[in-house]
Order: sequence, then structure tokens, then C-alpha cells
Amino acid sequence: MSRDPLQPSSAAERDRRRLLLAFNLSLGFIGLLLLVFVLQPRLPVGALAVSPRDPAALLGLLTAPLLHGSVAHLAANATALLILGTLAGSVYPRATSRALPLMWLGSGLGAWLLGEDGTRHLGASGVTHGLMFLVVTLGLLRRDRPSIAAGMIVMLFYGGSVLAVLPHGDGISWQSHLGGALAGVLSGFLFRRLDPMPPRKRYSWEVEEEQREARDRTELEPPPAEHVPVLWQRREDPATGKVLNFPPRPPQPPPE
Repeated sequence: MSRDPLQPSSAAERDRRRLLLAFNLSLGFIGLLLLVFVLQPRLPVGALAVSPRDPAALLGLLTAPLLHGSVAHLAANATALLILGTLAGSVYPRATSRALPLMWLGSGLGAWLLGEDGTRHLGASGVTHGLMFLVVTLGLLRRDRPSIAAGMIVMLFYGGSVLAVLPHGDGISWQSHLGGALAGVLSGFLFRRLDPMPPRKRYSWEVEEEQREARDRTELEPPPAEHVPVLWQRREDPATGKVLNFPPRPPQPPPE
């Protein structure tokens, strides 16, 4: 019987394919951001960005993460998207695919609700903060080895970005960061069980302990009744069988 070439032959191969798929999807999204940035001079950026509390500018909730204000802005978000998107997509492919729409809209809603009047908010940094908080939240909730490792990698590279969700006046949209971060935390709680838990490695001392406990139970516990051999059986011989009648016991006199 030949093996299906589409079926991975081992867990390592499945992990490699999942990592490669997440990397390619992240790279493809960065290519889309680059294309939009090239075409941006011909686009109505003001109408496509998020305008706080302007009902006529709700389209910006969908389009603002595709826009960027400078090459440095695009490069910073592209690097974060490549690392965080690959990490989240390879460790939690199902949770990430369902969390991305929430983080996308959450970053825009944060800017739309909390931004100052007359400002314009754009960029994918709210989505990157959502991915960061999603990975950290899932690491705290699931606590298996891949989840803990992914959370530690995120904190190592982007731990300082946690402060970017707090108000500051340096021209950075902390409102979109906060909205994306909240959406990432919410997604972590909602989708923490979508991806199956990896099998836990069993150490030799654990196997030996279980074998010793099973052996002790076998030696100390009595066997069930149906497994006990019968050493004597009553002989049923009607020819020699007798019934002895015992006289009734005489009544005892009452004590004086």
C-alpha cells in the first residue's frame, strides 16, 4: 500500500509545512502592503484612513491598516508582521485565521472611538499588536511547550511594545494599538481550544513509575472472585446422602 504524497509522513514534516505556509502568507501580505504603498500617491488617503467618530469615514476601518505614512513606517510594520505572523500562524493556524478579522477591526475601532477629532489614523501596527497579545495570551492559557516558547519569543523581540498601548504624544496611534491588543486578548480566550494540544513527551522515569505502580497493585490487591480457582466441590451423591434430624434445644431456666 503506497503512501499518499499529500499526507505528511511525520510530525516534523507537518510542522515544517505549517511554518512554511505561515511564512509565505505573511510575506504575501507584506507584498500587498508594498503594492498599496506604491499606489498610495494616487489614492484618497484621507478618505481611506480612520477619522475618529466620523460616521462617513467608517470605510477606514477596513482600509486603514493597508496604508502607511512613510517607508520607515512600512518597514517597521512589515518586519513585525513577518515575525509575528509566521509565529502565530505556525503555532496556532486555526486561532490566528479567526482572530485576524477581529484584530483588523479592533485596531480601527480603537482609533475611531478614542482618537482625537481631526486626526487621521493609518497603518498595520494595530494588527501587529493584536498578534503579539494573541500569542502571549494563548501561551498563558494553554501552557504547553510550543505555546510557552512562542510567548517567550514574542516578549523577547517585542516586549517593549506593550507600553505602546498607553497614551503618549509622539504621533503614534496608541488608540489603534490598544484596540488591536484588546482584540488579540479576546481572541485568545475565544479561540484557545481551536488548535489541538501537542502530545506531551513522556520521560523514562514516568514510564517506570507507572509500571511499578501497576506491579504493586497486581501483587497487593486480591484477584476477582471469578479468577479464584475452586479447590473443593461438594459431592452430590443421592445414594449415600443422609439428613440428620437434630432435636430442638431445650429451654433454658430463667436466671435466679
